[in-house]
Amino acid sequence: MKIIAVAGHKKSGKTTLVERLVRELGKRGRVGTVKHLPDHEVNPQGTDTRKHMDAGAGVVIGVTPSGTAKFTPKATLDNALDELADSGMDYAVVEGFKNSHLPKIALGGLEMPNTLTSIDNDPASLTEKDISGLLDIIEQQPEYHTLDSLIYMVKQNPIIKEAGAIGSFTGIVRQKTGDVETESLEFESHEEMAGERIRLIENDLKNTDGVLDVRIHHKTGWIGPGQDIVYIVVAASHRHQLFHALSDAIERVKAEVPIWKKEHTATGKFWVHDHP
Repeated sequence: MKIIAVAGHKKSGKTTLVERLVRELGKRGRVGTVKHLPDHEVNPQGTDTRKHMDAGAGVVIGVTPSGTAKFTPKATLDNALDELADSGMDYAVVEGFKNSHLPKIALGGLEMPNTLTSIDNDPASLTEKDISGLLDIIEQQPEYHTLDSLIYMVKQNPIIKEAGAIGSFTGIVRQKTGDVETESLEFESHEEMAGERIRLIENDLKNTDGVLDVRIHHKTGWIGPGQDIVYIVVAASHRHQLFHALSDAIERVKAEVPIWKKEHTATGKFWVHDHP
């Protein structure tokens, strides 16, 4: 899933630009949106759904004739993006969250982190060429995946009708190794080469007997204890083919993909390949 945020001051035309982007991206794939509502209460006191939550429900879903609404306490932007990815979205357009880590289109001269381009004009006046340029920027963004989004992609493959099993591997940050406690891991990669190597591993495995589809996604950056690092999803005709492919995939990722790991512990930090 490709992600872009549209941020700016109030009345700067954020919603107008989001609408235009959604219409155009919708011609290329499935689009989900996230709207920052810092001054709104969408599950106010006195409603039945709020009473359910106040009584202790961890998740409340309201079903209406026009759709559903999911309410969760302490939801975050990352939770919302995961929801969109899990639902099989190809694109996510986020309105607001100007201080987030997301890549952004800035409106009205607002300065903010991770800005890719700025627009000073009214978004309603942008030409088709202008919008096309913004779409090109969105397409250049890295893929955002969850385990469920990869499983969704595998299930959409027409060859899935020949599968007897889907299996997955999730690598997470181990917090304790003997007496050593890991505070976080930091991953760096040669992005273009890493992507090519991962595609090569996927294609090699898909050429083995009974393996129908393989999807691999490895995260980079800072990852905390217990958080996910790498996902591998395999669809195969039979389970023994699936388990063999999963094992081969993770071993080849570790051996062949140019991704480097730095471990941050309570007693120091070190690059793992330099540490005995």
